[in-house]
Amino acid sequence: MVGIAAALCAASAHAAGTCTVSATGPAFGVYNPLNVTALTVNGSVTATCTWTGGGTTTFNLVSSYSTGNSGSFATRYMLSGANRLNYNLYYDAAFTQIRGDGSGGSQTGGATLTVSNAAPMATASGVIYGRVPASQNPVPGNYTDTITVTITY
Repeated sequence: MVGIAAALCAASAHAAGTCTVSATGPAFGVYNPLNVTALTVNGSVTATCTWTGGGTTTFNLVSSYSTGNSGSFATRYMLSGANRLNYNLYYDAAFTQIRGDGSGGSQTGGATLTVSNAAPMATASGVIYGRVPASQNPVPGNYTDTITVTITY
């Protein structure tokens, strides 16, 4: 059995308003190499924007995700020492849209939040679909990766 988890970090900044980002990566738990189906677990990402200027404004958010240990979006991997376990993060439950920065077959995400004096705070959230492919034979251990989530606006 293999214990695995993926961690997510966040960052943001703006002039007349602020956005904060929080993300919880999929905690995959124990991977059983004898299981013939992929291990799937969800995480979440939330952006909250607050407007401190007058009137109304719109925040056009674009999210991007780093490659983590692997240096590639095509197949991310977690490490336990020098040992690897492949996984990836997706925008969709069909596992076809890889979360990334728009390069290497990956996609960025986005949301539009409108805030005003009357409603100075707005929040957007989304599901992070995580998947560890079946039929891997990793060495037992605790596998981790750190993905940086960046929101620009």
